[in-house]
Amino acid sequence: MTTSPANARPAALITGASRGIGASAARAFAAAGYDLLLLARSGDSLEQLAAELRNDHLRVETATVDLADPTGIAAALEALLSRGLQPTVVINNAGAAYTGSLATMPLERWQWLLQLNLTSVFQVCQAVLPALRQRGGHIINVSSHAARNAFPDWGAYCTSKAALASFSRCLAEEERQHGIRVSTLTLGAVNTPLWDSETVHSSFDRRAMLSPERVAEALLSLAQQPSSQIVEDLTLMPAAGVL
Repeated sequence: MTTSPANARPAALITGASRGIGASAARAFAAAGYDLLLLARSGDSLEQLAAELRNDHLRVETATVDLADPTGIAAALEALLSRGLQPTVVINNAGAAYTGSLATMPLERWQWLLQLNLTSVFQVCQAVLPALRQRGGHIINVSSHAARNAFPDWGAYCTSKAALASFSRCLAEEERQHGIRVSTLTLGAVNTPLWDSETVHSSFDRRAMLSPERVAEALLSLAQQPSSQIVEDLTLMPAAGVL
């Protein structure tokens, strides 16, 4: 793994870190010896997680930011990075879903979903690229098998994840010359609070879904690949297939 001269340990920046995949990833990376920069909308939940993970050997910095609001992202990241902890791994995990037909989806919901699932990733990457270019690093974008498939009433979500996959490939091509690697973790259904949100209506068997802990293991495995190689896209699906 790549280490930063500014701190003895590698550091991971994780968005959507207060619950689900993000919280599990924070715990996995902390156990592997990474310092952490954690972002989430829920400040209370984020601070509870940070308090759980902090110890004499682990540094955890947090920032409360709503990635659905494009106006506050750059300033929040600038303030977080100014505390002296520079990431060597960046995990863009935050996202949302919406179920409903494209014909009747309100424009504000479309814009909200695209902001969270695509544009906020673009904004986070822009904010961290100057630091990553100085020492090299690894960006991992969490996507979905919906990027490659079409599902009724999931059209907006499929579109956002397909665009994210394309963004990841383009970013990888542009930043390779700067020693920055870009991976996509493509996931099947994961048992997270996403399924409890008011914008999602489904009858999937959550017991058959992937667990956030298994996804966190996959993220850590990607991050720990030698700097001489890159797993461009890792797909992880429930054994039951598409639910």
